[in-house]
Amino acid sequence: MHPEILAQEGYTSVSVADAPVRELFPGVRLRPLWTGANGAHAGVLEMDPGTSWPHRDVHEPGPEEVYVVAGTFDDGARSHPAGTFLHAPAGSWHVPASATGCTLFLFYPEG
Repeated sequence: MHPEILAQEGYTSVSVADAPVRELFPGVRLRPLWTGANGAHAGVLEMDPGTSWPHRDVHEPGPEEVYVVAGTFDDGARSHPAGTFLHAPAGSWHVPASATGCTLFLFYPEG
């Protein structure tokens, strides 16, 4: 074991189960996991079965990186099963939904 790893500035870990939960829309919850000094951030999004974003989700000021952890995520054009990675460039948009429910890992490298 190397306990000095934990003493490195900025090195952190968090359990998803311990992350605070914020309901964005009915049946759509965000669990923030990390925020960097430059505004970059990561989190887990949980969507209950039959839920959807009520409008276009525009990616600003930078891109959105999505990994489908569980369930099936629909971006408004296609359905993406667990194990799928999506890159949405800055300025692009989609309309998130899930017929089955899903869990997504989200990363915003530019905020």
